[in-house]
This record gives sequence, structure tokens and C-alpha cells, in this order.
Amino acid sequence: MFKHLEKQGELLMEAYRSMSHDLHRLQVEEEMLLRKFYELMSAQGLIKKNGRRENASTGNGENGSNEDGNGNQ
Repeated sequence: MFKHLEKQGELLMEAYRSMSHDLHRLQVEEEMLLRKFYELMSAQGLIKKNGRRENASTGNGENGSNEDGNGNQ
């Protein structure tokens, strides 16, 4: 019985390590994509230098979102 539980523990730890690795990889990928998106928005002039977003269609500086230019709410 103990060997069975020990094997289960090893399998669970390996699954944890694998999931942790995948989570880290996805977080890095998300950060890279957000940086590229910010660069694209900046290149198109949709982000002001002070970090606030600008609505290109109305030019009023608001887009109806609660987020600032850094992705914070």
C-alpha cells in the first residue's frame, strides 16, 4: 500500500512540475504578445505618450474601458 501511495505522489509531483513549466511558458508568451501589441498600437498612434489610450474614431481620448495604457484597471 505504501509503495502505491509513493508512486501516486511521484506522479502527482511530475504533473505539478509539468503544469508549472507550462504556466511559466504561457506567462512569458503573454508578456511578449502584450509588448508587441503595445508596440503596434504605439506605431499606429493609438496610445498617447502619457500612457492613456486615445480613441482614433472620436479623438476624445477615452475608449470606454476601465484600463489604463499599462493594462491596469
